[in-house]
Amino acid sequence: MSEYILEVKNISKTFPGVKALSNVNFKVKPGSVHALMGENGAGKSTLMKILYGIYTPDKGGEIRLEGKAFKPTGPIEAIRKGLTMVPQEISPARNLTIADNFYLGREICKGLFLDQKEMNHQVLKTLESLGIPMNVTDLMEDVSVAKAQLIAIATAVSYDAKVIIMDEPTTALTENEVGQLYEIIKKVQDRGIAIIYISHKLDEIFETSDEVSVLRDGEYVGTQKISELTKNKLVEMMVGRSMSDMYDREEVPIGDKLLEIKNLNKAKCFHDVSFDVHKGEIFGIAGLVGAGRTEIVEALFGYKPADSGEIIIKGKHVQINSPNDAIAHKIGFVTEDRKLTGLFLNLNITDNIIMPDISPYLRQFLISSGLIKKAALTQKDALRIKAPNVHVITDNLSGGNQQKVLLARWLLLEPDILILDEPTKGIDVGARAEIYKIMVELAKMGKAIIMISSDMLELLAMSDRIMVMAEGKETGILNKKQASQERVLKLAAGESLAAVLNEEELTNG
Repeated sequence: MSEYILEVKNISKTFPGVKALSNVNFKVKPGSVHALMGENGAGKSTLMKILYGIYTPDKGGEIRLEGKAFKPTGPIEAIRKGLTMVPQEISPARNLTIADNFYLGREICKGLFLDQKEMNHQVLKTLESLGIPMNVTDLMEDVSVAKAQLIAIATAVSYDAKVIIMDEPTTALTENEVGQLYEIIKKVQDRGIAIIYISHKLDEIFETSDEVSVLRDGEYVGTQKISELTKNKLVEMMVGRSMSDMYDREEVPIGDKLLEIKNLNKAKCFHDVSFDVHKGEIFGIAGLVGAGRTEIVEALFGYKPADSGEIIIKGKHVQINSPNDAIAHKIGFVTEDRKLTGLFLNLNITDNIIMPDISPYLRQFLISSGLIKKAALTQKDALRIKAPNVHVITDNLSGGNQQKVLLARWLLLEPDILILDEPTKGIDVGARAEIYKIMVELAKMGKAIIMISSDMLELLAMSDRIMVMAEGKETGILNKKQASQERVLKLAAGESLAAVLNEEELTNG
């Protein structure tokens, strides 16, 4: 018997004009968490769809499950043979109960009738064994996204799975819920079930995984034990360059003051916030969840205007009561949730890019398709958006390329001040590096960038200064020399600037 529960040997997949996978090798041990890493476009999804029976691989390769040839013709056959998948976005039958969803398509019957009592009992038993007791008669429409994710994992276990693929399982989870997921993963491992864990979050990989395999441009790079890896080495395997190179940003001369905020207030959100931002500066905003970071920039953009305070742009007092006011004053805003509040996912790249202002493309009250296509192509090339053309539906792009489309929208308006709320949230390390380059290029053009980030390494590496918020109050502003993880965290916990800096730094700061 092989020591591996799953073996992938020399698997390739070719689409018209594209070699998605080339002779990929991949082995998973029973009861292990085996991470699969790679940039968007590296081939992870294609490989998983082959394992799940959605795609058929090219001839010449071989897949073995429990030592036997594994050639599923679809997801149902893959599940029956012992391999199942928990997708990133769960799509339950929301009008049915938890128990009904659990047994959907494989209902327990007594004669000609459903044995609802037995189904409820078996589902409750499975959930309790994994430490996630629930009322199994609750409708799925009343269940949170996090609980739906846990139910999907429990359902996979109940299929007598030998291998479970988890695709970005923590995307919609809070920190506490992520901890609960980790506990469930350990219980699944204890049953001898192997987990293929796909995530772009390095901390998760090092927390959960035993081994990690890396794909790059459709090719197998290698497999390493997590205990023998560092984050820097893993990043280097994924993108071909070191982590230090990615965060080693070019210094840009800081110019004149472009924006000044004085004593900005909004009830129940933030109080007496004051700061300024200069041309060529990347101004970071740090703080814990609920500190008021996003609310400040939403007020600056006029989405949720401040109650009082002053906004001064280029030395002139301005009133910003709506996003239209902000756009008129050359302010752009890339929101935190590109899918919910940023992009129109059902529209194509072109429509998303030109959405804020179509007036430049009007000719005698008609929209010029030639002009909008030219504008979209220019932005696509400038931001290196990976898509065959500008007519691709935005929902079909990777997270990194969706973020670039959102950036392209605002850059087309040539803003002087660009707000970036969590600019690299949900994108892989390669796309991150490209976003960072764009930010630096904008700074070199004299733009003022305000960046909110929960990623401490990103915040420290990219920011010229960092303002820290705690419970709606500004606790201090640190310059690049003063800023450190420890100091930012202390200020975020509510300590004063005087308590964090030494006397000389306070005097010279």
